[in-house]
Amino acid sequence: MNVTTLKKEKDQAFNLLRAEIEKWKSIDRAYHKLAAENVSLLESHVKNESFDEKLDYGSNDINNYEISNDVNDITKSKTRSMSMSTINTHSEMFFDAEDIDLTEDLSATESDMDVSNANISDEESDSGPAFTQPVSAGVSDKPSAENFSSDSQPMIIQRRKVLPAPICGEDVSLLAILRKNVGKDLSTVSMPISLNEPINILQNMSEGLEYSELLDKAASFDNSMERLIYVAAFAVSGYASTYYRTGRKPFNPLHGETYECVRPDKGFKFISEKVSHHPPIMACHADSLNWSYWQDSKVKSKFWGKSMELIPIGTIHITIPKYNDHFTFSKPSTWVRNMISGTKYFEHTGVMRIENKSTGEACEITFNQSGLWSRGPNSDIVGILFSAKGAKSGKLVGKWNEIICHEKGPNQLEVIWKANPPIPDYEQYYGFTQFCIELNELTPDLEGYLPSTDTRFRPDQKLFENGEVEKAESEKLRLEQKQREYRKLLEERGETWVPQWFKLEGEEWVYKGGYWEARENKSFDAKLQLW
Repeated sequence: MNVTTLKKEKDQAFNLLRAEIEKWKSIDRAYHKLAAENVSLLESHVKNESFDEKLDYGSNDINNYEISNDVNDITKSKTRSMSMSTINTHSEMFFDAEDIDLTEDLSATESDMDVSNANISDEESDSGPAFTQPVSAGVSDKPSAENFSSDSQPMIIQRRKVLPAPICGEDVSLLAILRKNVGKDLSTVSMPISLNEPINILQNMSEGLEYSELLDKAASFDNSMERLIYVAAFAVSGYASTYYRTGRKPFNPLHGETYECVRPDKGFKFISEKVSHHPPIMACHADSLNWSYWQDSKVKSKFWGKSMELIPIGTIHITIPKYNDHFTFSKPSTWVRNMISGTKYFEHTGVMRIENKSTGEACEITFNQSGLWSRGPNSDIVGILFSAKGAKSGKLVGKWNEIICHEKGPNQLEVIWKANPPIPDYEQYYGFTQFCIELNELTPDLEGYLPSTDTRFRPDQKLFENGEVEKAESEKLRLEQKQREYRKLLEERGETWVPQWFKLEGEEWVYKGGYWEARENKSFDAKLQLW
């Protein structure tokens, strides 16, 4: 038996197991829905010990199984569960890893609370919401349990499953635009709106937190190498959302534009702001009960004939206070292929080093590049784990768009992360994930709390999201002109723009605090009118 045959059989085994996992999840979701609709039935089942034994996720969850190259060699994992919740009491176990209905008790102690592994796809009727979840409007700067819950009756939020309009905008000759701007930094060039997707760079930064449950899981391990494995998987998971994207660019934020993302279902709050116009720099900060996350980012672009290389500049920081961990990593290059003709797609290449500055342990992940005649991206990754002394101590394998596994031994892979499946008709909605589709939605819990600078109020992006291309183009030009006039006014006054929520420390922009207090007190500065 040759290598090709072995690889084929291995892939078939993976696909078979994935199908069984999805089948189990479908049955599991149906049960949760039935149980949620009949509380008395749920309570009677909880009291039934024999029934508990059959459904106890601590013992029978399909996600507790390790995957080997042979489907028949599936052994039960004794060390780790893919379920991201650590709440195991009988009264709550039915809501473990639930992806639609969430427990109302979000004010548990830090040792008992963990964010569930929410599968954000929805396989129910298209007429229903993607999510129904309790939320709390008031959020302070301090990451405590009270920030993500409310003592009063929570507001139930139904999140949308599709955009208001499908993909819009005529094809534009990018080659003609590039010829007119030879030698210029393309990030500063005003592009036709038809090259955009209805999301902003500030919102795009929050997409990296779609699988934030991996960080919560990391924080649950006393072993530092286990924490590194999950942080490394988190670092890779942020690329999954690019796999089905149509190759369009996000909107460039205006100077002073902000965006917040508060997700009680995932247990984090996020704030981002454009902090510099020349060069364009964005900064963000997120807090959870278990971790903090921040970065500033700017992107350099290079055009290589048929492809464009996007080079991220900036460091991503993650801390886990419980263990005094401080992880850092920088992203490798992203390529937009087939810029001139053919179907555009994203590919990520290079090496990403995730390092725990506190312990000295690290993981170097290599993103492989596709061949010359490939029609799509090569999504294979290999990660090498290093001890504090620099010795190789383990290996991660998988695909950045699909799955990450820890190679525990010969023919034995432990699943660390699996990507959520694409939404139905994703190609009609810019290749967005369910998480991305929700980012620009103005839900009722946000009314009266957002500052006027929030991206959700940006008119050109909103018009484009609604499919009104001509009006959106007109608004985009108006806003860009207004921004130029404002910068000119500042120059005439001898003033410089000072970001509201971030400050420069050394060479990095960091959160200076105050946003969540202003939000809670409804005291945002109303003088700044971006629109």
